[in-house]
Amino acid sequence: MKRSTRETLFFYVCISPWIIGFVVFTAVPMFSSLYLSFTDWDSFQKPNWVGLGNYAKALTADPLFWKVLRNTFYYAIVSVPVSLLIALYLSNLLSHDFRGKRIYRTIIYLPSLVPLVAAGLIFKWLLKPEDGPVNALLGLFGIKGPAWLLDANWVIPAIILLSIWQVGGGTILLISAINGVPKELYEAAEIDGAGHYRLFWSITFPMITPILFFNLVTGIIGAFQVFDQVYILTQGGPDNASQMMVPYIYTSAFKDFHMGYASALAWILFVIIMVISAAVLKSSDAWVFYESEVKK
Repeated sequence: MKRSTRETLFFYVCISPWIIGFVVFTAVPMFSSLYLSFTDWDSFQKPNWVGLGNYAKALTADPLFWKVLRNTFYYAIVSVPVSLLIALYLSNLLSHDFRGKRIYRTIIYLPSLVPLVAAGLIFKWLLKPEDGPVNALLGLFGIKGPAWLLDANWVIPAIILLSIWQVGGGTILLISAINGVPKELYEAAEIDGAGHYRLFWSITFPMITPILFFNLVTGIIGAFQVFDQVYILTQGGPDNASQMMVPYIYTSAFKDFHMGYASALAWILFVIIMVISAAVLKSSDAWVFYESEVKK
């Protein structure tokens, strides 16, 4: 056997576990759900082909679908930019040299290590309307706290608070990006008389846009796929005011046993995420700066 043939065979042997895992746990379920999205199947009887019936039902005959989609967009449109802005502010603050910065970085990052189930239970206790610590604190200032998880107007903001609480992961990535900016750029700008504001917007921000772009894309995908926060805090209540797409898909599939309809909802969500991600990727040409492009 030739050396090149042996190396090729060894290469495929090495990657075969990943290929097998991808086929079994990703490709097959994806194409199976695509097929099921065109059927009426309750998990027990043989799937009945209905063509585009499930998609037509979602778009024209299921008023809850549009409410769930609106809730999901509301959550994503608010939580992603707010989380990014907070992470950007904290990373810029914690990238400077001052006493105790490592302690503050640890404190900021710690919530990201807490499992979402545990974090959800903690927030459920914090946001109790009668004896919760948050409303008790507001009461000290003469403010009557809302019934966070029981009020349709406040339930999604409460879920957003839980997401923002775990902003530490993105903050650490941005701190790393800021620390990677060449110091000579700051020194040259300071010689020209640039202040802190000018240094940030002319040097720091452009140089960390690749990480901002990464955080933005992953944040959008994660926001549209939010599940744990909703399931632990509210299970979609009150009156579906906090129901999101993924929990709705879960309910349709494993509680109502409408597997075909749930598969159609999953593919609708997939298309929405792909379209938004593609739009963000297209926009990156105008605002994401790569150092290698300048070196060319």
